[in-house]
Amino acid sequence: MEHDRGSIRVAAWQFGTSLMLVFGAFVIAATARGQTAAIGRTWAIAEPDALSEIEARVAQQPKRSVVPFHTLDFEVRLDDGKLLYPKGYTFNPLTYVSMPQRLIVVHSRDLNWALGHARASDWILLAGGGPEVTDPIALGEKVARPLFILEERVKERLDLRVAPVIVAQVGQKLELSEFALERKGPAPASQILRSASTP
Repeated sequence: MEHDRGSIRVAAWQFGTSLMLVFGAFVIAATARGQTAAIGRTWAIAEPDALSEIEARVAQQPKRSVVPFHTLDFEVRLDDGKLLYPKGYTFNPLTYVSMPQRLIVVHSRDLNWALGHARASDWILLAGGGPEVTDPIALGEKVARPLFILEERVKERLDLRVAPVIVAQVGQKLELSEFALERKGPAPASQILRSASTP
């Protein structure tokens, strides 16, 4: 019986000592200052950091946002004649409706680029004013997709300045992503938009 008690005491002392050593190791590891040592020759990393590269490319991508405020040029009254909105009332239509499709504005010479970036629901608008004169109906039949002409009022309302540009709703504003395409020949990287009716 005395022998069993002695064995239990020894086992308990060994367990307690082991527990104290493990706990002490954790404390020392938590408070110790890490030091590093290089074994062998070292070289700087030659490849650029992938995240930094992505962030740099995004920073080069011109993006800006527009709130398409609208001002009523007439008053809105209820059936009983009570004034609901006075003439001159300004509001953001995106507060009440959402635009499920994106608008892709390009010159007709960049139509292949637009077709490569367009989703099925997107609208492709052709900006006028370039050296090419294009019939959007005939061109739409050729590419099996409806095409639209960019109207001056839409250009002004969305504050479009260059093409190509992709317009998408983000919350209660429109985000404009402007692209500069590489071209062969004297054509500029991006052209100022002009009205489709401008010769």
